[in-house]
Amino acid sequence: MSQHPINIGGLVMNRLMGSIGDVVSQLKQRALSSMELCEAALQRQDSVARLHPFITCTSDVARESASLSQKRYGSGENRGPLDGIPVAVKDNFCTSGIQTTCGSVMLQNYVPTYSATVVKRLQKAGAVIVGKTNLDEFGMGSGTIDSTFGPSKNIYRSGIKYDLLLSNREPDGLDSRFPTAAVEDEDWYVAGGSSGGSAVSVASGSTFLALGSDTGGSVRNPASYCGVVGLKPSYGLVSRCGLISLVNSMDVPGLFGRYVDDVAAMLSVVSGLDPQDATTVPSDLQSLQLPENPSLEGLVIGIPKEYHCPGMKKEVIDTWTKVADLMENCGAQVREVSLPHTKYSIICYSVLNPCEVASNFTRYTGVFYGHRVESSHSMEAMYALTRSAGLNDVVKGRILAGNYFLLKENKNRYFKQALKVRRLISQDFDKVWSSGVDLLLTPVTLSTAVRYSEFNNVDNRTQQATQDFCTQAANMAGVPAVNIPISLNTEGLPISLQLMAPWGQDAALLSAAKWIEQHVNFPRLQVLE
Repeated sequence: MSQHPINIGGLVMNRLMGSIGDVVSQLKQRALSSMELCEAALQRQDSVARLHPFITCTSDVARESASLSQKRYGSGENRGPLDGIPVAVKDNFCTSGIQTTCGSVMLQNYVPTYSATVVKRLQKAGAVIVGKTNLDEFGMGSGTIDSTFGPSKNIYRSGIKYDLLLSNREPDGLDSRFPTAAVEDEDWYVAGGSSGGSAVSVASGSTFLALGSDTGGSVRNPASYCGVVGLKPSYGLVSRCGLISLVNSMDVPGLFGRYVDDVAAMLSVVSGLDPQDATTVPSDLQSLQLPENPSLEGLVIGIPKEYHCPGMKKEVIDTWTKVADLMENCGAQVREVSLPHTKYSIICYSVLNPCEVASNFTRYTGVFYGHRVESSHSMEAMYALTRSAGLNDVVKGRILAGNYFLLKENKNRYFKQALKVRRLISQDFDKVWSSGVDLLLTPVTLSTAVRYSEFNNVDNRTQQATQDFCTQAANMAGVPAVNIPISLNTEGLPISLQLMAPWGQDAALLSAAKWIEQHVNFPRLQVLE
């Protein structure tokens, strides 16, 4: 990173941990400048570099954007809703003129000539892109440990110095006895994945917002482990144009923020019809503003009995029960519901995911772009050598599995049967919504973040089968889902819960998430370094 031309004091650094509303107000009042905010974000990026949330720092682009934003604030020109706000982008979204690697050798030198629609919309809104974040290679993983450029590490218990911010109000009925200091620990805790870099960038105060992608829980999983808000919007609400494809029928650009209102502000900017993505739909969320004091009166909250799955930790179940009771005591009707095909979701996903991966990854041959290994024997030999050297074992394994499932003699047995099961999973949600249920409250992961040594002892496929149990079905059905951090356990690690809503009800989902946020008083980090 180049030198910082502005001396950033602690006060400006601390503002990185505030809400977007507060910071925009200070920018408008000229109590803070866009350049100061940008430099503070870049300095914070340096100070937490050992957590490896970023693959590429875009300092020059960020400073140029911040300078233009500062001029707009100074001249009174029309400003965007995110003007001057530092934002990070997962490194599987194309960014014009900026390296886009997908965490893979295959694309380590790839520089796109265009930007993803969501990136362009963020920039049009005045956002300052400060970097491209780390991920499991091509988004295949649930820990952000399978990146060519090294793993991302959770800020909790990482050795990074931080304190915990609590408001004067105690959490309503929840345990408020939290550790207040980081613990040095060589066996670090995983950040979750595949969008772990984006989650860590937000949790550490390097950015206010971050883009991720969610195919089976890849935004909600790391948001849960890192104690931030993570939204998977309704399928089709946010354009996938420029998101490097993994599983087209389930991929959704996801959003990270420290506060629900911040995520809502980001959603209002990036949502809506895109002529370059035929799966997008018109949106009325461009002026989305959540109620200041949302209410649960009249809402029916469903508790899916199938989500009480084997292996779920008692502390997660207890938190789930406490929040359900809290919602019921404050006006919501809470009742048990059934999603009977949930138990088949991971098996179904384990077939459909590789099938689409096998199709999408035929493009990585080394002919037109990306890594290439030359061969004097034949074009086919060059393909084979290139793919062998450019893709890791996880990616190659899924390609092989997908091609097996799609063989003529296997297609009816595996692929078509999995499509039928997917329809049944989606119909489960439809039946619940038609019964009068407005939202579903579930866990996100079966436990808090786990140690790297424990996580790395299990193969990638088993990790996902375990960690995505509560998140994957929402991708099958295309419904929106959001992670809300609730509390810290006795080790100081975040426990989170998930809300799901009918397709297109993203505003109602975020309103209820904000209600939970206001009532649980999650102790947010204040990074001291």
